[in-house]
Amino acid sequence: MQHFHDFSFDIAEVPFSRRGAWLDLSRVTGLHTLADDIHLVTHTGGMHAVFRLEPRLDGRRVDAVVRATSAVLHWSVEGGSVEAVFGEGGMRFRGNGLGMSFLAPDELTPFTGGYLFVDPLDDAVTLTSYESGRRYRFTTLTGQPEVTGAERVGVGERSLTFGSDAPWEVLLEEIETSAPPAGTADDFDRVADARRAEFRAYWDGLIGGEATPTAIKAAYVLWSATVAPAGFVTREAVLMSKHWMDKVWSWDHCFNALALAPSDPDAALDQFLLPFDHQNTVGALPDSVTHSEVLYNFVKPPIHGWAFAQLRARTARPYSVGQLQEVHTRLSAWTRFWLDYRRKPGHALPYYQHGNDSGWDNATTFDKGGVIEAPDLAAFLIVQLRVLADLSEELGHSSKEWSAAERELRAALFDQLWTGGTFVARSVATAEATLDSSLLNCLPIILGEQLPPEVVERLAASIGDHLTEWGPATEPVGSPLYEDDGYWRGPIWAPATVLIEDGLRRAGCAELADRVSASFQAVCERSGFAENFDARTGAGLRDRAYSWTAAAYLTLRADARQRALAPALAGER
Repeated sequence: MQHFHDFSFDIAEVPFSRRGAWLDLSRVTGLHTLADDIHLVTHTGGMHAVFRLEPRLDGRRVDAVVRATSAVLHWSVEGGSVEAVFGEGGMRFRGNGLGMSFLAPDELTPFTGGYLFVDPLDDAVTLTSYESGRRYRFTTLTGQPEVTGAERVGVGERSLTFGSDAPWEVLLEEIETSAPPAGTADDFDRVADARRAEFRAYWDGLIGGEATPTAIKAAYVLWSATVAPAGFVTREAVLMSKHWMDKVWSWDHCFNALALAPSDPDAALDQFLLPFDHQNTVGALPDSVTHSEVLYNFVKPPIHGWAFAQLRARTARPYSVGQLQEVHTRLSAWTRFWLDYRRKPGHALPYYQHGNDSGWDNATTFDKGGVIEAPDLAAFLIVQLRVLADLSEELGHSSKEWSAAERELRAALFDQLWTGGTFVARSVATAEATLDSSLLNCLPIILGEQLPPEVVERLAASIGDHLTEWGPATEPVGSPLYEDDGYWRGPIWAPATVLIEDGLRRAGCAELADRVSASFQAVCERSGFAENFDARTGAGLRDRAYSWTAAAYLTLRADARQRALAPALAGER
């Protein structure tokens, strides 16, 4: 077993960051863009590469060996090194026998690039970035940097360079217009020890015993993707990634909440509630939230009732009456949105307007059109209505509205979307059935014990047809519509896996649920925490440091360990 102090990771796959930071160091500088050099990247105002970091020896660029650990990022050559660590107020860099150039973009236009200058107030070298709308202040602690391109406009080099001939150290901060001097009382090694201890406490709470290398890496993905409240991000939030998927989408957040619930109930509830802070006047949640924008062009599926029930079952501490009341208010408005604004007059079933509303953007279910009454949507709302009814009774509110809506929706799901062998989606305009080969059509398994045995049997068989060595493919590998890297047209995804595994288990299909869980854990242990995975090879695809994948792995792993321990615990009693 790997020890904690040996933990390291590939900087091309996972960015180097820390809980609370909006900055990272990474070779990923944009959508599917992998640079040779490590860049300082901000997620303030979007994802922007602010500086390229170039190791230098005797005045020349050199190729250094890079090693990323939980606390320190190292560049090393024979006889010299540079190290970086996140402090409380910014990033600390120090070099001994190896220099470093911090290079801003060469071109400054009225809309792009950065303006470099030396501030007369404190002699801090500062870059103001047009893209992020923030400033990047260098405070030299040891050594003497060379500044190139100060006050330059147009095209030309803009850089701050520390040589390799003497030890040096600098503090780099992201600030607004001005800021008080940052505290630097602790030396570099003490700061590194603090980060190491901070992450150790985090993963120890998240994972508990048997901290395998994959589990520690999953914890690091979550920890390092976490940002402090800022801009439109009203609570501490786990971004989907500190690569280009640097948002909170309004269903992704639920899976991160589940992973945090056993160790940090407050952080878990913050993850759950964050999109609800931007709920609009008709009850709709935004599609996504990030530092500088809230998007309402789509919604996401109403899995929130299911997620909150899961959250309560997993939390280390019961939620207060006030917290339950807030959730009840938010869930009520979210549910009414679907019932009041997403049902054609005279229809009982709600509809999606586009695949993006479902979270399964381009699934084959939407090939004939996006405005459909879909079985997964109906099933999610049935679960949410039941959770709302139970929560209403617990809080002393009437549950009649929710119970009546649940009965109506359940009847419509089976009367209109169940063919006797499968669930289908139908066009709202024509009632024509859409293609039914997608795993999305199996998601009514989320109803679990509420499903008739013959429906469970059919759904389990279909899920089995989707299941590969690495997890459930979103389109069967044998389908003519299957694509290895087709987003929701084949690859394996964390949320679908967790939803299906839970539904199967509650429907009494424990053996198949175990296979689903084990296969997904295996692909994470093989390929890390990618946004999705090739269903045939298990290779990681798209964004390679995706937090809901790490969260799903930790949740499934914890559940499997608990089931394994259950017989022994029962014997002790």
